[in-house]
Amino acid sequence: MKGDSHIENMTSQVRHLLSDSDLNAGIVTIFVKHTTASVLIIEDEPGLRADTKTIWDRLIPADPTWQHNTRNPGEVNGHSHLRGQFQGQSVTIPFMERELALGTWQEIVMIDFDTRARTRDLIIQIMGE
Repeated sequence: MKGDSHIENMTSQVRHLLSDSDLNAGIVTIFVKHTTASVLIIEDEPGLRADTKTIWDRLIPADPTWQHNTRNPGEVNGHSHLRGQFQGQSVTIPFMERELALGTWQEIVMIDFDTRARTRDLIIQIMGE
């Protein structure tokens, strides 16, 4: 991921994993194993991608005086951790007849709040019958 509130759409990957499973109905949980990234559901279009970055910059701005930054020499991503805490690291989506129960405009995305590019690990767990 690229950092700086970059958004990556994961909907097709989750749909592909679900279609490869032998399950007909249940839930899919998508979890990112990092404190500076989040998984969420949005209408994924360019305007909302830009608005999402803007709202995070306004709500929790980068600030060298965040305690995480001042107590850990060299750290500048206190705001990235706070954004991750606020947004959360997972979503759970039901599925029926091997189809995600997403609304017409809903897409599954991961947002990377960190200050630099990083490799991100995801866990996608499918449970059902």
